[in-house]
Amino acid sequence: MEVTRTLHDSERAWLWLIAGILCLATLLFLFAPQRPQDAPPNQHEHEHMSMPMVQEMNPASQAKLLADRDESEFNHHLAGFFVALAGVFILVEGILMKRWPAVKYAWPACFLLSGIFVLVWSDTELWPFGQREWLEALRHNPEVLQHKVFAIILLGLGVIEWERASGVLKAAWSRWMFSALAFGGALLLLFHQHEGGMPGPNNHMEVMARIQWEHLSYAVTGIGIGLAKGLAEVKTRFRGGFGKTWPLLMAVLGVLLMFYRE
Repeated sequence: MEVTRTLHDSERAWLWLIAGILCLATLLFLFAPQRPQDAPPNQHEHEHMSMPMVQEMNPASQAKLLADRDESEFNHHLAGFFVALAGVFILVEGILMKRWPAVKYAWPACFLLSGIFVLVWSDTELWPFGQREWLEALRHNPEVLQHKVFAIILLGLGVIEWERASGVLKAAWSRWMFSALAFGGALLLLFHQHEGGMPGPNNHMEVMARIQWEHLSYAVTGIGIGLAKGLAEVKTRFRGGFGKTWPLLMAVLGVLLMFYRE
């Protein structure tokens, strides 16, 4: 079957960009560090790194780290629930639209709610929950800065897709913003800094290695979402398949986030 229309230069550029990013992600995935169970840490190295940390930790500090871990896991789980729910809404939108036309706003609303949650509750040491000032934390803590960037990406996706669903935003560039922001968020995950893990013998390095592996899986899935969404916007014979693939991958990403642990 022939392609229904000739691709415009801008669409060809997007396809080449998407293909290049996918190749880069594949290389990063192939040459990534082994999973924790495949590459057990050196025992001598653990003795030097973990034991001093245990000696220095007091009960109050250990309780604080445990609370931070629980908070981080909950944040990932709730954000994952919203992402998975958005994917499900997209998959069943065609069926539900016949009876409830307003369902077209459901999945953008999921992104808006997730973005608001991450923006406000991702770092409770900041005001109004804690005493730390936002500007100081954004300047000196890369993890806090990255959390807020993720929140802005989620909010941006929610606003743009809400406006597209309402028919207000019809500009050609808006079709590609989801892919662009998905790629940006996925690539940012590859450099995400995380201060997680309870210190202890044979624990700290394993926890950090697991977190890195989890973030890598999120990034690869996110790039797949951006790729499939971009291809779904191009009128080819595969458009319908890609139109089902990207929300399915969104649901997969949400489930992965809901199983996040430190």
